[in-house]
Amino acid sequence: MSIIVAIILAIVEGITEFIPVSSTGHMILTARLMGYDDQSPLMNSFEIVIQLGAILAIAWVYRYRILNLLGLQKDSQTSRAIGKPAGKLNLIHVLLGIVPALAVGYIFRDHIKSLFSASTVLWALVVGGAFMIFAEWYNKKVARVTAEDIDQLSYTQAFLIGIFQCISVLWPGFSRSGSTISGGMIAGASYKASADFSFLIAVPIMIAVSGYELLDSYKDMNSDTLLAFAIGFVVSFVVAYLVVLAFLKLIQKIQLRHFAYYRFVLAAVFWIFIMN
Repeated sequence: MSIIVAIILAIVEGITEFIPVSSTGHMILTARLMGYDDQSPLMNSFEIVIQLGAILAIAWVYRYRILNLLGLQKDSQTSRAIGKPAGKLNLIHVLLGIVPALAVGYIFRDHIKSLFSASTVLWALVVGGAFMIFAEWYNKKVARVTAEDIDQLSYTQAFLIGIFQCISVLWPGFSRSGSTISGGMIAGASYKASADFSFLIAVPIMIAVSGYELLDSYKDMNSDTLLAFAIGFVVSFVVAYLVVLAFLKLIQKIQLRHFAYYRFVLAAVFWIFIMN
């Protein structure tokens, strides 16, 4: 793997991992267009490493909130900047948001891997986009929004977000952030509260999943690929950090449906270059 390829893939991962556009679809498309087998052991190992870089970026953005949840920093009603604690969210919310997906992923791990195919991802892009449009409509026209802020989320809403997250676990390419943000909006949380919670629970669930997969893939790493992997990790971290900050600041301007429209375009490109 060349340094240039590593950088390109890391940029794609950093941009797409936490916004609802399907990082899986983007990584398949990018790898195939550059002539790489996206299912090779080397590529799987590299994707885990750059995903860990993206996870670290999220952990840094929400570092104050995470420290507060772990009881390592006192709460402050005046700390309302991005990722900083404001009071009511606790570890029970986080557990309710991640346990369903972790349980489903563990129980059906082998079956989920058998579902992974280009056609599965293609349909996930389309159906996931339609689901996001529905969630935005439902949130505005039907649901009674009771959580404008992440600290106003109820245990029931956190659990429902966790249940919706299972869709992305069982359907490769559906998008973890797409399912959780949409689920939050259907459950009566605002767009911003849903996005904040989606990003926050990504840290423990992705560390668990990536760590588990790394136990199977670390043998494919060697001294020849170490530099490419290290550069990919750093690039993914930087790009993911900047993308999440930009998304949270522009969240009122970039509605969920805009990502859905992009997914439809990506599905068309996916069909042309992968399926055909």
